[in-house]
Amino acid sequence: MSDELLSIGSEPPPRERADAARNRLKILAAAERLFARHGVGNVSMDQVAAEAGVGKGTLFRRFGDKAGLAVALLGEREKQLQQQILQGDPPLGPGAEPRERLRAFLHAYADLLDAHLDLIHMSETASPGARFRIGAYQLWRKHVAILINQANPTADADFLAQAILASLAADQRKATKDEFPTHRLKQGLDTIADKLTS
Repeated sequence: MSDELLSIGSEPPPRERADAARNRLKILAAAERLFARHGVGNVSMDQVAAEAGVGKGTLFRRFGDKAGLAVALLGEREKQLQQQILQGDPPLGPGAEPRERLRAFLHAYADLLDAHLDLIHMSETASPGARFRIGAYQLWRKHVAILINQANPTADADFLAQAILASLAADQRKATKDEFPTHRLKQGLDTIADKLTS
């Protein structure tokens, strides 16, 4: 399974010039500070450029827009979750039954979503269908489909993976977070995971 997951978005990034790498790190650190202090929706790209001490052109060339900046900021957190899936301890990592791994992943993703909801929302809604083009989403969908298929080989695992991940779309989460706090969301996800893997 890990070979299939590793092949998703596994192209090595292009080699980065030292000054470009420094600017990228300054921009990401500045954006993270500003977003934490003022909220994602209240920060402009001009403010990020000023905080980072770079020109607006540098910022826009590198990230395109605020959604591109959000995707870059989320990248490290998503890489951590990916590593836990591929090499971490069970049940999130290899070595547990598919049902337990699916529950563990859904819980971990729910925590990531709630911790970074505004950033994830911006990255998923930047344009129609943006969520489905994000490399991390493709990884999550494939992982869930593999686990469903392992537990229930006759199920339409690809469709069911899309269906369960729909409940973790940032747009939906923003609209329902007050009604369904994290513990209730996880209970519901467990119920769905159990049915999909039985």
